[in-house]
Amino acid sequence: MRRSLSQYPPEKEEGKTEYKLKLTRVSEERLEHLASQMKYRLSEGGGEAFYVLGVSDEGEPLGLTDEELEVSLENLRRVAARLGARVKVVREKRGRRGRVVEVLVRLSREDSPPIHVSITVLGNVDAGKSTLVGVLCTGRLDDGNGAAMARIARFLHEVESGRTSSVSTRFLGFDVEGRVVNYELVHPLDESEIYLNSAKIIAFTDLGGHERYLRTTLRGVMSRLPDYAMLVVGANAGLLKMGREHLGICVALGIPVFAVVTKIDMVAEEVLKRTIEELRYVATIPGVSKLPFEVRRLDDAVVAARHMQSGRVLPIFRVSSVTGEGVELLRVFLNLLPPRTRWREKLGKPLLMYVDDIFNVRGVGPVVAGLVMRGVVEVDDEVLLGPFKDGSWRPVRVKSIHVNRLPVEKGLAGQEVTLALTNVRYDEIEKGMAVLDRKERPASVRVFEARVTILKHPTTIKPGYQAVLHYGAIRSTVEFVDMEKKPMRTGDRGLVVLRFSYHPWYLEEGSVFVLREARTRAIGRVIKIVE
Repeated sequence: MRRSLSQYPPEKEEGKTEYKLKLTRVSEERLEHLASQMKYRLSEGGGEAFYVLGVSDEGEPLGLTDEELEVSLENLRRVAARLGARVKVVREKRGRRGRVVEVLVRLSREDSPPIHVSITVLGNVDAGKSTLVGVLCTGRLDDGNGAAMARIARFLHEVESGRTSSVSTRFLGFDVEGRVVNYELVHPLDESEIYLNSAKIIAFTDLGGHERYLRTTLRGVMSRLPDYAMLVVGANAGLLKMGREHLGICVALGIPVFAVVTKIDMVAEEVLKRTIEELRYVATIPGVSKLPFEVRRLDDAVVAARHMQSGRVLPIFRVSSVTGEGVELLRVFLNLLPPRTRWREKLGKPLLMYVDDIFNVRGVGPVVAGLVMRGVVEVDDEVLLGPFKDGSWRPVRVKSIHVNRLPVEKGLAGQEVTLALTNVRYDEIEKGMAVLDRKERPASVRVFEARVTILKHPTTIKPGYQAVLHYGAIRSTVEFVDMEKKPMRTGDRGLVVLRFSYHPWYLEEGSVFVLREARTRAIGRVIKIVE
């Protein structure tokens, strides 16, 4: 991995990375051109861009003198200021004739909503997932007895058992300089204050690691459309069954993964090395096929963040939530981690949101929560809600909208919002229902054709077999009506016809879903809506 640092790949016209050999003589006209170029790169990166100074367009690291670098950085700051952005040097190396620096350019909070990166937190039970999230989001180390986990637990039984059983989202905010916002707040977990003061927000979706909570874990993964997954592995236990299964789900869904080995203060060096070697081995087996490498220095963290979007690498961090070792390096990596989903491109499309949670608020009425998957929803909009059990859809009005507990006039694609609705009762709404643009003429899907790959099944699958389908916030039983290949076994792939057993739902062609039943796991893509 480090050998590739001596030569950069040639510059691409697309993407968020721009090479500049030097920016020493910049006229007003040139400044305007550079500002347009930077605006494009920021758009490609979802509000962030990487500039590499001292490198040719072919990727040759020639380098700059101290004076050339100082002038080039100042001119880059002038360009960024025109767009309401800030620049920060994140990495430096020696070129052939001088210094080469990598610069992070980020839109400031005042001129745009915070950059949003969603990370699902996975791993075996007792690996230290919630504890790590608690340390990252509050800045306070764990006492070794579950104090950090208790700070972010949603329910009393989670505090008592020390195990997460629900889907919990916590936020880590960074300002334009890369400093953590949470640590300056009176209440470091206050969602509204984090949102108001941050230029970038990392949303951790903390999920249960026990096998009995797998259905909840799958709902958390499928409904949040995560940019990345953080696989947490306890150094004292290694990569156990559910950790491997979570990794397999991420690989099947195409979610880039980085690993954090926790509890390194509890084990001897040789035990820690065995755990990391196990991770390295699993990462390289066929079907996973990733490039594992340990992040031990700041330089490694920068490289890891820049290559995460490809999904090809699997960075490995060593962390102790008790002593704090490795936590700062992980924070640096998270600050640099770019958003993967290009939400701006989804703003002009028709509204789609799946109901992930339902509340009955006194004085307000029914409130639904979920991720806006595309489009925009505004206060007083009339939208469609459904399908109901009879397959019908109903127009409802949006009374109010909240994002991170703040009242707003509209919710945008990529934001987790809560909508207060009229013309519907609380007991009529179900998780998995869709909220759509009123102009749509949606189908209530009962039967559909899909291409399915059986990841794991102990015996054979024949027509009549039933499993639970997970897509978005939908969690519903389906039956195999017909099959291209009869029977199907582990590793088989083919066309099947599936029918929802009890309730019609809203699906679109191209939707990727997961099937689960006991020890069976499968992944599929909707090819055609039948009825």
